[in-house]
Amino acid sequence: MSKVIIIGAGGVGNVVAKKCAQNDSVFTEVLFASRTVSKCDKIVAEIKEHMPDSKTVFTTRAVDADNVPELVALFKEFQPELVINVALPYQDLTIMDACLEAGVHYLDTANYEPRDVAKFEYSWQWAYRERFEQAGLMALLGCGFDPGATNVFTAYHAKHHFSEIHYLDIVDCNNGNHGKAFATNFNPEINIREITANGRYWENGQWVETAPLEISQDIYYPKVQTRKSFVLYHEELESLVVNFPTIKRARFWMTFGESYIKHLNVLEGIGMTSIEPIDFRGQKIAPIEFLKAVLPAPESLAANYTGQTCIGVQAKGVGKDGQPNVHFVYNVCDHAETYKEVQAQGVSYTTGVPAMIGAMLMLQKTWFKAGVYNVEEFDPDPFIDAMNTWGLPVDQLHGIELVRD
Repeated sequence: MSKVIIIGAGGVGNVVAKKCAQNDSVFTEVLFASRTVSKCDKIVAEIKEHMPDSKTVFTTRAVDADNVPELVALFKEFQPELVINVALPYQDLTIMDACLEAGVHYLDTANYEPRDVAKFEYSWQWAYRERFEQAGLMALLGCGFDPGATNVFTAYHAKHHFSEIHYLDIVDCNNGNHGKAFATNFNPEINIREITANGRYWENGQWVETAPLEISQDIYYPKVQTRKSFVLYHEELESLVVNFPTIKRARFWMTFGESYIKHLNVLEGIGMTSIEPIDFRGQKIAPIEFLKAVLPAPESLAANYTGQTCIGVQAKGVGKDGQPNVHFVYNVCDHAETYKEVQAQGVSYTTGVPAMIGAMLMLQKTWFKAGVYNVEEFDPDPFIDAMNTWGLPVDQLHGIELVRD
């Protein structure tokens, strides 16, 4: 039915490729590209080993996602309908530029972030709206889990349970154990930049800034455990407060263990998390880039990972019946089970599956409109149905307040 290009062969790219192979009636031909083509080749070999009945045809190529002419040449040669971008957030704009030049639809899982500033926001990508509209192309932003499924959960709340959402709390718990002293579950450079930055949340029409990990509370994660959780800024808050203007307060919470925080504090204290380049033996290198090189690759954690993730959205406000309401929509994902299925840990799985689902909905024209959009701007029901089908079952709790004011 459809030809797509996947750019990026890390932990998430692995999941996207394998879920596309499972969904071979939609994804008939896939070009899998990365700066290091051997990573793509390894994943395609695993697909042939573990999914011998898949009819999806895979080819692999090396590509520099920072190089627009190189991307354009690849897109024009392969002529895909859609590019699934699971490369680094630094490369979002170059890939979007190439999609516009080659006439290809676009999807990513994380918003653009400049290399030299620890700041991420949608303004750079939202600025592409008119060009994508005029070209008759669609760009779908942030279609992982958070952002992505969490945006869908918010839209689901609004469609089925609330006439007005007033308070929104997105919660993300990784209650897994990979057996390493210190490691990150996705790209170390992006992960550490996110956590060491100041926190932010939305309240009464403005952003409130906090020190890193300043606000915390114990939150019960259904089917998992009660865990200490911290407020930090996450990109989906930016689009959700725009698209659901009745929200009075929106926060994002994530769990971190004591050992993780201690290691991070030490690394930050000695300057290893800095993005400012230093001179090392005649070369300029940012300490965080060196740290990334010595830490375990996120995809290498998968084989021995145990435990679960729990990610969900709690909404409070006025219900459809005009009465006060609180509702929680969430997913629990097991690391060991995802490894059995696609040789990936749960954090990669929960990002990669929604990317495949979003791409499927775009290709089937279930979600389609020329321009640049966040996922909450579309009907959430087909996405929820697909999550239940493709390995991320959705659960709900009504009337129980898990996150306190």
